[in-house]
Amino acid sequence: MGAETTLKLVKAETRQTQFDIIVAPGFVLTELAALVDVLRIANRVCPHPPFAYTYRSLRGGLIESSSGAVVATERVPAQPRADYLFVIGNSDPDQPELSLGRVVKDYTFRGAQVFLLAEAASRYINERGTADLATHWENAAFLRERGARFDATFSLATEQGPVVTCAGMGATVDVVLSVIGRHVSGPAKMTVADIMLHEHIRDFATMQPFSGIKTTSTGDEALDQCIKMMQANIEDPLPIGEIVAALGLSNRSLERKFRTYMGTTPNNFYREMRLAKANSLLLNTAMSVREIGLACGFPNGFSAVYKSFYGVTPFVLRRQKRAAVQR
Repeated sequence: MGAETTLKLVKAETRQTQFDIIVAPGFVLTELAALVDVLRIANRVCPHPPFAYTYRSLRGGLIESSSGAVVATERVPAQPRADYLFVIGNSDPDQPELSLGRVVKDYTFRGAQVFLLAEAASRYINERGTADLATHWENAAFLRERGARFDATFSLATEQGPVVTCAGMGATVDVVLSVIGRHVSGPAKMTVADIMLHEHIRDFATMQPFSGIKTTSTGDEALDQCIKMMQANIEDPLPIGEIVAALGLSNRSLERKFRTYMGTTPNNFYREMRLAKANSLLLNTAMSVREIGLACGFPNGFSAVYKSFYGVTPFVLRRQKRAAVQR
């Protein structure tokens, strides 16, 4: 697993964002792990863990996956309070516990956004008879064979009001990264993806891989190249003017791309990326604070820059880490 890092949130939040995760007997472990690991790693890399999650099922108790792994669940509440509900796909498309129309209404009525993965999405499509919703391409074929009134799309996910239908499987990582991006900074989201070795973060409209569509990490190839240049030049940061010249862009064009896709400026993104690297070195190496500052492109004033971003000095962070280890 990659190095632990700490990144600030886009804005301070006093309450954790709650995810309820519904599983049924025969659930797909790949999708559950993809969802939970994104949330878990995001909690690890942020100074204040932004996410909480609860495993749920219709009746509660132990639920076994299609691969034999067992999860302890709590019963779906009558009055849910979660911000998001994810329903995990299943090895059995006819699993009766995937028929969750009433549960979906209970969550959306109270303001939650609901994500239905793979077989949960195809069940919803079949029961609602609604066009322009997504599911895994295998399930789309299954729906056609059964004479469903509407065909599913081949995008990774489709958002229709408070309900999002998704392809599931490996694309679950992309969907959850998109969701956490609403609550953490762009570099924090990319750090989670990097730790998971998830090279390309695909948006909802991306076609499922069998279509052969080429994807990008950010949705913009020039922005991808810019970020790669930044990643390759942490110790000696490149001037933004040099980067735009190499990419054949104007400063204004690059600024617009960062605002559109990352919600920040190139300089702020570059600085946060270098601070994330510095934080990783602080937590996971015995390098001195000065050595770390130099290695991350901060020859002067590193401690002050670090404190302005994380709220503590590098020395305080290391003292806190030592105290935690000794507990």
